[in-house]
Amino acid sequence: MTVRVVLADDQTIVRAGFRALLDLTDDLVVVGEAADGQEAVACARRTRPDIVLMDIRMPVLDGLQATRRLVADPHLDRVRVLVLTTFEIDEYVFEALRLGASGFLLKDVEPDELCAAIRVVAAGHSLLAPAVTRKVIDEFSRLRGRRVGVERLDVLTDREREVVALVAAGLSNDEIGARLLMSPLTAKTHISRAMTKLDVHDRAQLVVLAYETGLARIGDATT
Repeated sequence: MTVRVVLADDQTIVRAGFRALLDLTDDLVVVGEAADGQEAVACARRTRPDIVLMDIRMPVLDGLQATRRLVADPHLDRVRVLVLTTFEIDEYVFEALRLGASGFLLKDVEPDELCAAIRVVAAGHSLLAPAVTRKVIDEFSRLRGRRVGVERLDVLTDREREVVALVAAGLSNDEIGARLLMSPLTAKTHISRAMTKLDVHDRAQLVVLAYETGLARIGDATT
């Protein structure tokens, strides 16, 4: 399967570097470029890519608002946003995940890791490296100084809370099943039900919500 990618970054040299890299692969193709968030949204609507590699700090419309518009557009429900950032600790990255981005990468990511990440997200998975995510969440929590939205968890059963906490800790469906003595399919069912009840877009948002409400704690994440 060929994965169609839109590159959104205000630095021409950065877009050129990513394009040159993706052009070397057989299954990843760049179908559009954008120098700001507004262009990124328009390009995504025009080309219907699988992935938008989204810089956060861009002119006209930043990556956060661009992500919000992409996720809210019912015609782009198959488009996934992979955020690019220069810094590991960036409160804007956390906000992007809250808005529906499927993960994030540092701009100095190794070429093979970038390509692998694009494939992972295009396959419908979230890209949340626990060690890095933990730093982002810790910094965001420090800036916010409080947990919010605890009452949102009231709709979950005790088992669903357990499963969501393990998702936030970085466990796969297989690992959750082994931990809770259930099949991976049952774990997946619990996750899907929790996402529906909590009205979240994907596992990335589920993880963010788990930390934000205190269901998961910084020390819980696996490395």
